[in-house]
Amino acid sequence: MISEVFITCAVTGGGGAPKQKNVPVTPEQIADSAVEAARAGAAAVHLHVRDLKTQAGVLDLGLYRDTVRRIRESDANPVINLTTGEGCYIVLGCSNSPLPLSKETDMLGALERLAHIEELRPEICTLDCGSMSAKGTSEGAMINTIGTLRVMAARLKELGVKPELEVFDTGHLRMVHDLVKEGLIEESPLIQLCMGVGYGAPADLATLMAFVHQLPSRAVYSAFSVGPMQLPYAALAPMIGANVRVGLEDNLYLSRGRLATNAELVQRAIEILDRIGVRVMNSKEMREKLKLKVHAREVHNA
Repeated sequence: MISEVFITCAVTGGGGAPKQKNVPVTPEQIADSAVEAARAGAAAVHLHVRDLKTQAGVLDLGLYRDTVRRIRESDANPVINLTTGEGCYIVLGCSNSPLPLSKETDMLGALERLAHIEELRPEICTLDCGSMSAKGTSEGAMINTIGTLRVMAARLKELGVKPELEVFDTGHLRMVHDLVKEGLIEESPLIQLCMGVGYGAPADLATLMAFVHQLPSRAVYSAFSVGPMQLPYAALAPMIGANVRVGLEDNLYLSRGRLATNAELVQRAIEILDRIGVRVMNSKEMREKLKLKVHAREVHNA
C-alpha cells in the first residue's frame, strides 16, 4: 500500500455522443468542468474534445486549442493530459466483404494523431499500447500497430511530453516492456491500467493483480475501472501501489440514479482516500514526482 496518490480526472471522453446531459461537450464546458475538478483536488485533468454538431470525440486542433487555453488561463493550474486516441478507429465493410472500409473508419497517420500535442505541448499525453475490438459494433476495432506506437513514442520523446501508457489487456503490457527495452520510453514509465473497458481486461481483482505483477520495476502507475466500480477502485488503487483516476469519461454516476459532476467524483474519491489514511497530492507534487517538463507557461505554486 502507498500512503499518497495523485488523482487524474478524465473529464469527458471520446467515442459517440454522450447519452446523458452531465457530460461536458463544448470547449467552455470541458474547460470549466476540468477547472472545477482541479479545484476539488484533482492534480491532473485528462482531456478529449467533442465535435460541436455530432458531439462525438474528434481530433480538432481548434477545439483543443480553445479548451486548453481556457484551462491555462484559470488559476487552477492542473497537469494537462491530452488524449492521442482519436484517429485509430477502423470499421470493416462487413464480415464477408471487409473492403472497402465503412465510412465510419477514422484512421490517421501516427504523426497526424500528435498534431495537437505538437502545438499545445501538454505535460502528459496518452499512448494506447495496442489494438482492441470495439464494443457496440460487430466490425469495428481500435488499431494501434507496433510501427505506429514506435513512431508516436519516438516523437513524444523528442517533444519532451511524457506518455501515459494506456494498458487495456495483457498484450498491451508486453508492448510497454518492448518500448522501454528499445529506449523509446524511459525506464520509469507512467502507466494507466484500464479495467472493464469493452473487450479489454475485466475489472476483477485477479486480472488486476496479474497486471501489477508484470509491470516494469520502476513504473509509476494508476488503475481505474469503468462504470459502478470506479469509486471502489479509488479505494483499491493505493492498496496495490496505484494512483487514482475518476471522471465522467468512465462513469456517469455518483450513486445509484444520481448523475455526477467531475468535481463531485473527485471529492468523493478524496473522501474515500482520507478515510483509509491516504493523502492526495497536488499538481505541484505530481509534477515533481513525475519530473514533468512544463512547456507552455510558468507554473504557479499549486
